[in-house]
Amino acid sequence: MSHVNNIVKKPWGYEYLAYENEHVALWFLYISKDQRTSMHCHPSKTTGLVVLDGGAEISFLNNKFPMSPINKMMIRKGLFHSTQATDSRGAWVLEIETPVDKQDLVRFRDSYGREGKPYEDSTFEMPKQDDCLWIEEPETGAENVYNFANCQLTVTSVSDIGYFDSLPDETNVVFLRGGIIADYGINVAGAGDIVVSRTLKDLTKVFEKVDSNTIVMTMEKTKND
Repeated sequence: MSHVNNIVKKPWGYEYLAYENEHVALWFLYISKDQRTSMHCHPSKTTGLVVLDGGAEISFLNNKFPMSPINKMMIRKGLFHSTQATDSRGAWVLEIETPVDKQDLVRFRDSYGREGKPYEDSTFEMPKQDDCLWIEEPETGAENVYNFANCQLTVTSVSDIGYFDSLPDETNVVFLRGGIIADYGINVAGAGDIVVSRTLKDLTKVFEKVDSNTIVMTMEKTKND
């Protein structure tokens, strides 16, 4: 089973791997109109969701939150959640997971009869198409730019803590590698985290070091439908 080369077909749409390193996996999900993922949790990993285009509603067992581009949600280990497309065109979503383990999945409720079942096996896979997103890490000090789902995704190699001060306050920053560190080596924000830049600006007033191998991704809307 190769998640690098294949799309995973889902009853609500499809998903595929868009980036992976030893700490983080980034998946793209397309959820069709009015369809939803199972009410599920990840016992051992943290999940971040960013809506790129369309609209979605993230539900938990006792509450729910509407999501529009480019809203983000961080979901702790073990928290049951479900994502439903609410836009007439569906929802285009990026999911960041750490640590990397696609089998870390417990389905509680499901509209398609998958309660208690594991992640899909290779019979649900089909080859990726040419328009599928794949993110490459940039050279040191450089950036790679991708236009995808009516967004500009910028993947940047960061070596200067001042980088975060240059961002608009409402920019969501996804840490793919490295991060901001305290003087005694503890990560303040690191791989797998999605943090709004105004918060990062506050953090960097106290924590003035960035790991030398830090790679982040930012998202900017390029089209309003």
